[in-house]
Amino acid sequence: MEKVTLKVFRGDVMGGELVTYEVPTQPGMVVLDAIHYIQKNIDGSLAARWNCKAAKCGSCSAEVNGKPRLMCKSRVDEYPEGVITVTPMRAFPLLKDLVTDVSWNYRVSAKIPPLVPKPEVAGKPFRMQQEDVDRVQEFRKCIECFLCQDVCHVLREHDRKDGFFGPRQMVKLAALEMHPMDNLNRREQLKNEAGIGFCNITKCCTEVCPEHIHITDNAIIPLKERVADDYFDPVQGLLRRVGLIKREKKQPMDSVPNEQTRIHTESLQRAK
Repeated sequence: MEKVTLKVFRGDVMGGELVTYEVPTQPGMVVLDAIHYIQKNIDGSLAARWNCKAAKCGSCSAEVNGKPRLMCKSRVDEYPEGVITVTPMRAFPLLKDLVTDVSWNYRVSAKIPPLVPKPEVAGKPFRMQQEDVDRVQEFRKCIECFLCQDVCHVLREHDRKDGFFGPRQMVKLAALEMHPMDNLNRREQLKNEAGIGFCNITKCCTEVCPEHIHITDNAIIPLKERVADDYFDPVQGLLRRVGLIKREKKQPMDSVPNEQTRIHTESLQRAK
């Protein structure tokens, strides 16, 4: 039986090293299968997250040969060089072995208020054009594997979690900002708290997305354009001042209805 060599990071915040394992291969084997073999037959103390093994839960995120990947989508035969290096995601604090603390992502997500329907459609079935449905539906495919967050150089190399929400939250904000029935002005949050200006659209987040969401082209760039129109476009600013065009009227963030504020506050408390 053929074997594959895996070098797996073993350690915690105090330090660690790559440990070499020899694992027998099977047809269609993925890296997560190899990790399970190690846990069952060689070292049961190896820590790794997984759940569905069907690329839908986003749990088994790691770095395979230096690239953020889902281990359950990384076939062993994709690496003919024979040695596969498996390490934890670099952008988040290490807990143990391949497990990282991704809770920051949920705390940031809780800062984004949910959909606030326009008064005329509140409590009624939404009637939307199919193109509007298709546009926001793409963003709902996100499985929150956080590979896009891991590969983003703002978070990975510069650790600017204090100023940038990251690609995953840009996708969430895009789904709300581009929803034709949402009545909340989210552009101030995009410009300031979410830090959309930090992104320089390298498209690395799009390249690693297992759901093939066009994060850069369909989410981040349109959001940048909307923020630029409101805050930086001198022509539109002049036209608004003379009354030739009007900014779309939406509720400011600080005027979210009481029920929405309660839900949002409770979600923030749960995320702490």
